[in-house]
Amino acid sequence: MSQDRPTADRHVPVLLERCVELLAPAVGAPGAVLVDLTLGMGGHTEALLARFADLRVVGLDRDRQAIALASERLAPFGDRFTPVHAVYDEVLDVVQDVVGRPVQGVLGDLGVSSLQLDEAERGFSYAHDAPLDMRMDPSTGPTAADVLNTYAEADLVRVLRQYGEERFAPRIARTVVARRAVAPLARTAELVDIVRSAIPAAARATGGNPAKRTFQALRIEVNHELEVLERTVPAALECLAVGGRIVVMAYQSLEDRIVKRALARGATSSAPAGLPVEPATHRPYLELLTRGAEQADDAELAANPRSASVRLRAAARLRPTPDHLRQHTPRWAA
Repeated sequence: MSQDRPTADRHVPVLLERCVELLAPAVGAPGAVLVDLTLGMGGHTEALLARFADLRVVGLDRDRQAIALASERLAPFGDRFTPVHAVYDEVLDVVQDVVGRPVQGVLGDLGVSSLQLDEAERGFSYAHDAPLDMRMDPSTGPTAADVLNTYAEADLVRVLRQYGEERFAPRIARTVVARRAVAPLARTAELVDIVRSAIPAAARATGGNPAKRTFQALRIEVNHELEVLERTVPAALECLAVGGRIVVMAYQSLEDRIVKRALARGATSSAPAGLPVEPATHRPYLELLTRGAEQADDAELAANPRSASVRLRAAARLRPTPDHLRQHTPRWAA
């Protein structure tokens, strides 16, 4: 079984060398601290700790199993690694409490983790029959089964359209409601069967498993991923010291749009159009380090098929966030 394999063998970090390259100018400094927003099984953190002998990493994850596995993997680094069980929109509170000052690096590897995909009983994968769970923190909150069995048909349509960009959302939602009237839905295989029966045969012929978008939508709804990410990026930016760098990898367009918008906001003048002189307080406080979103090259794809949909963006902090744009005020800036 997958959980019997060493943690390092179960996870190939996406775009590892590119992440290290982008973060190096900031996290290679003496006394540097990096926050890994999405610790997972610790692959990126392990590489950074091994590469930079003076670096300290604070790793966040909402999944206690991930915290346990990563902590075991990273034990050789001693107190240079600090695990924290938290959702990543709590990053500013964590940094204030654990570090007490701005940090030099922030790394985010968004979406469902390799651990969650590979543990069939978690219900994230449409390739294996399992309970309809999909919670990143299995200790709290409603499951995918709860959503499917209790949401009104119109709300199911909204979730599938908004979070899965599923054009057959009304047909799928209607079939879900009809099936649950007979018996509550409980297994991922039932959901896959519902999606297959609801989508026209011609549409099922291309684009991979037709349940992919439905599973994505339910996972996002169950874990409130987009609302959490909307809060996370501004908070993570406020953790960065001047000269610090942030790298975020997204795996679907909705996530990437949130990251793109937040970074572009900081890299664009906030001065009203037409001013003859740009006030210093309105100058950009971020510098974009990537031209658009970077994708995996052929070598990365061959080594790690899960990198196929990755979109990487990065930025460096040029100066403190202007007061009129700051959404969060850290204790050190108050």
